[in-house]
Amino acid sequence: MSVHQSNIKRVTTHQLQEMKNRGEKISMLTAYDFSMARILDQAGIDVLLVGDSASNVMAGNETTLPITLDQMIYHAQGVVRAINRAFVVVDLPFGSYQGNSTQALKSAIRIMKESGAHSVKLEGGAEIQESVARILSAGVPVMGHLGLTPQSIYKFGTYTVRAKEEAEAEKLISDAKLLEETGCYAIVLEKIPSKLAKRVAETVNIPIIGIGAGPHVDGQVLVTHDMLGITQEFQPRFLRQYTDMSQVMTDAVQGYIKDVKAKDFPSEKESY
Repeated sequence: MSVHQSNIKRVTTHQLQEMKNRGEKISMLTAYDFSMARILDQAGIDVLLVGDSASNVMAGNETTLPITLDQMIYHAQGVVRAINRAFVVVDLPFGSYQGNSTQALKSAIRIMKESGAHSVKLEGGAEIQESVARILSAGVPVMGHLGLTPQSIYKFGTYTVRAKEEAEAEKLISDAKLLEETGCYAIVLEKIPSKLAKRVAETVNIPIIGIGAGPHVDGQVLVTHDMLGITQEFQPRFLRQYTDMSQVMTDAVQGYIKDVKAKDFPSEKESY
C-alpha cells in the first residue's frame, strides 16, 4: 500500500518544506541506475540520492573518494530517466568543489545540465559556504551534509559517531544555521547523537534528513543496497535491513544453474 501523498505529481523543494511544516516524515534512499530507481520511484519514495556511495556499493572501493564527476553524472543520468515523482539529489564528489567556488559551480552546472537532476549535495559547513553560495547564485538547489562526512574519512580516521563532544556539537549547530542562512533547502545529518539531531531539527526551519541520527528529524535516508540486504558486510547500528536480497538472489541463481545443468531450461515452451 502506498504511503506517500498521491496528489503530489512531482516532489520539489517546496513540497519537502511543506512536509516538514505539517510533520510528515520524508523518505529518502540511494539509487545509482535506471532499473533500481524505477522500482523505488514507483514504490513512492520522496527523494532519491545519487550518492557518492556508488564508489563503495557499485565499484567496490573502500571509500567514496575515488568516484569522479563523470561517473556521478553517468549514474545520475540513468536514475533521472527512471523517475516520474521522486526528487533527485546528486552528490558532488570529492575534489569537485572543496576550496574552489568556481570549480564547485562548474561541477554543479555539469550535473544539472548533463543528468537532468534536481539538486546537488555537498559535505561540510563553514568551510564550503562560498561554494554553496556560488552554486545557489546560479539557481541550483543545494542540500547540505553535516556530522560524519565520508569524504573526510582520512581526516577523521574512523567512521565513529561524530559531535559527541560539546565543541563539535556547537560547531555542527552553527554550521546548520549557516547553511540555512546561505540558502540550503535541506541538510543530511549523519551518525550523530539523537538528542543533538533533535536540537538541530528544532533550531532550523529547513528539513533535516537523518542517517544514524535518531527519530527526531524530518526524514530518513539509507543506502538502498544496505536496506535490502544486498551488501552483507556493512551492518551498522542505525541500519534496518528490510529483506535479505542477497539470499533471494543467491537462491534464484542457484536454481537457474541447477535447471541449466539438468537440461530443464529452456523448455519447449521457452523455445522458438
